Amino acid sequence: MWGHSEIKGQLAIIEGEKSPDIIITNADYLHSIYKKWMKGNIWISGDRIVYVGQAMPAVTEGAEIFDASGKKIVPGYIEPHAHPFQLYNPRTFANYAAERGTTTMISDNLAFFLTLDDITSFSIMDELSTLPFSFYWWGRFDSQTATENEATLFNVDSIRRWAGRPDVLLGGELTGWPRLMNGDPDMFSFLQAVKAEGKKIEGHFPGASERTLARMRLLGVDGDHEAMTIEEVETRLLHGYGVTLRHSSIRPDLPDLLKALVEKELDVFDHLMMTTDGSSPSFYIDGVMDKCIRIALDAGVEPIDAYQMVTYNIARYYNMTDLHGLIATGRYASLNILDDADHPVPTDVLSKGEWVKREGRLAEPFPSINWSDFGVFAPDFELKESDLRFDQPIGIEMVNDVITKPFQITRDTTAAQLENGHDESFLMLIDRHGKWHVNTVIKGFATDVQGFASTYSNTGDILLLGKDKQEMVRAFEEVKRIGGGMALVENGEIIQTLPLIIGGGFSKEPMDLLMAQELELKKALVDRGFKYGDAIFSLQFLQTTHLPYVRITPLGIYDVMKNEVLIPVKER
Repeated sequence: MWGHSEIKGQLAIIEGEKSPDIIITNADYLHSIYKKWMKGNIWISGDRIVYVGQAMPAVTEGAEIFDASGKKIVPGYIEPHAHPFQLYNPRTFANYAAERGTTTMISDNLAFFLTLDDITSFSIMDELSTLPFSFYWWGRFDSQTATENEATLFNVDSIRRWAGRPDVLLGGELTGWPRLMNGDPDMFSFLQAVKAEGKKIEGHFPGASERTLARMRLLGVDGDHEAMTIEEVETRLLHGYGVTLRHSSIRPDLPDLLKALVEKELDVFDHLMMTTDGSSPSFYIDGVMDKCIRIALDAGVEPIDAYQMVTYNIARYYNMTDLHGLIATGRYASLNILDDADHPVPTDVLSKGEWVKREGRLAEPFPSINWSDFGVFAPDFELKESDLRFDQPIGIEMVNDVITKPFQITRDTTAAQLENGHDESFLMLIDRHGKWHVNTVIKGFATDVQGFASTYSNTGDILLLGKDKQEMVRAFEEVKRIGGGMALVENGEIIQTLPLIIGGGFSKEPMDLLMAQELELKKALVDRGFKYGDAIFSLQFLQTTHLPYVRITPLGIYDVMKNEVLIPVKER
């Protein structure tokens, strides 16, 4: 935070002994406690607001004067449930988000947990904290898939270390809640460790019954972001949950939820938050949290309530109104300057005292971050003919973007190719170090994909998919050549690639370029028969065991409901 010498300097401004760095005059700003627009001047020193009120500082020499006449000023927006490694990385996503007014994120730490030790993770987090952006984190309790080293990765000592950091605000999201409900002592100890630090627990309860919600609340869960209907919102509020309304690439529920709240005249907006839930890059073409505000305004939500749901409500829920969500003395100087309250995209953005956007012009990109600890994707093995045998009877059928179920394989899988036109394809998960693989058939992903490879997966292992075994091998060789990522091949040619050179999982490119790459790849998959909403999420969720019914995991083909392996991995 601020040291003694910094605070002395801030006090000197109040005493009239030195000038602020920035003075915003004629400010018409949202005061989040009074819930009304107020007039005044805002004095800023470094990254901190040192005064808000009617007075002007006694000393102004050397200060930057920003006349805010005719503008509205609101706190920097907060994304309370970010997954900052969804092809993009935390720096590139934060840079893009800040330009549109989102200056704070509370983010998933799963990529750290699965890849790095705690000390290395903390070092990168500390480096990120030097950027003109506010990063906060959650501490995961499980990997979301079935692995042999789950107990090693997720242990109470590590959970305590994470929970003890001031920038870790919560535990979760609780995708492994059935373990907790079934009495798993490790999962309960994780919750207790986080609660002992005074932190929140975030659930993950899609479609949960009222009985389940009550039980989870008694076990210590504080909030949930999975309500998909107005009835589910009301039930969560009834049981005292912190409710975050979601608008994401696979669950764009926010417009309907907000319209229903307005139509039912439910005066509950002070108790609601909004999130984009770590959507794929192209979802953000038209904004981040500013997009959620726009949706709220269009649904008939009062402007102050719309802004509070992405600022003060979140800060209050996570006990950080001393720093965020409030334009008042002592808070971070993270401010959005708007043309008016009906236009949430700011003309000017101040983030921790630095201009990210000034009079519509963007500042220099954020400084680079050293991602080398994530390593490089450079597997030293080749695929053999024996790896390409698909002789198991159970396949995976896609029901929608993310739900899969088992089906009985009836096609001849001994041939080198499956014919085009139907929706069954070969599917492999290969250990990134070449130690094992899992082979099956997937139904419903596409009709005409010959070969596709992806190193973007829940565990960092390699997914191969296609109609043609040799084209699948060619796609694998292509992702090796580009240092990780995704590759679509056909008739011996590379059709599309999306490089992910940070450990094979994340891009280093700015969001605009990454969006273009993603859209080109998605279009190519749609042209070859992909029929659902978001291929990126569909690929990622093939491994995630918090969704029904069957998954491909590092243990094998896994039945989620029965908690058992149907087909084990095959050692290479």
